[in-house]
Amino acid sequence: MTARSLGHLALLLALLGGCKSPPPAVQEVPPADELFAKAEKTLEGRRILGIRWVDHQEAIETFQTIIDNYPYSEFAVRAELAIADTYFDDDKWEEALSYYRDFADLHPGHEKVGYAIHRAALCHEQQVYAPTRDQAHTRDSLVFLDRLLRDHPDSEHADEAERLWRSLRTRLAQQILGIADFYRKRSEWEAAAERYRSLLNEYPGLGLDAEALYKLALCYWEMDRRVEAERILLAIVQNYRDSDFAADARSRLAAGP
Repeated sequence: MTARSLGHLALLLALLGGCKSPPPAVQEVPPADELFAKAEKTLEGRRILGIRWVDHQEAIETFQTIIDNYPYSEFAVRAELAIADTYFDDDKWEEALSYYRDFADLHPGHEKVGYAIHRAALCHEQQVYAPTRDQAHTRDSLVFLDRLLRDHPDSEHADEAERLWRSLRTRLAQQILGIADFYRKRSEWEAAAERYRSLLNEYPGLGLDAEALYKLALCYWEMDRRVEAERILLAIVQNYRDSDFAADARSRLAAGP
């Protein structure tokens, strides 16, 4: 190749080097309020063949964009709670629980903290099994309800929380009652009596007291602890006279040894 050809080649390469494509433009992130409105619009959903369909994941991603780009904005805090609500509405209880729990821990003075704690309790309550099965979610729900009623007694959710608290405690009491009945039917009187006493000590005032006392008395009767049994039967007659167990207690006392 001649010197002239080399010069032409160098010039061509220089010209090609100067024709690089411009870098892609950086996409500007919309303002936080616009993003929030967009996510809310997504959550309104749309009708497909007469069925309402919501793209929960798209809404969550939009809320997350607010948190990532405007972390100190009021909308970032609102987006945290909105993500929790979106997961909750999509029946994704564990994901919703994580966000509600974090919201309550990170923003203890926020006006919505009572709401977040109540919703966290509901996430566990939605996963509660029948009384005959494991009750871990029942106990975890009660932890959040106790926290709400203790720390936010004036919350607008306090009354509903108290009703749920009572319902879940009744569920735990019924589980103990079922175990006690199981032992009593097998004539394992001491094991049954222990469970009836546990129910009375841990879950009083839930409407099961008369039944637990009566069955405890029957266990004592079979264990030849007649004085204790009669004392309990008398207490049922005096304090639970309108219950079915009061009539049974009277019959047992009348029958004697």
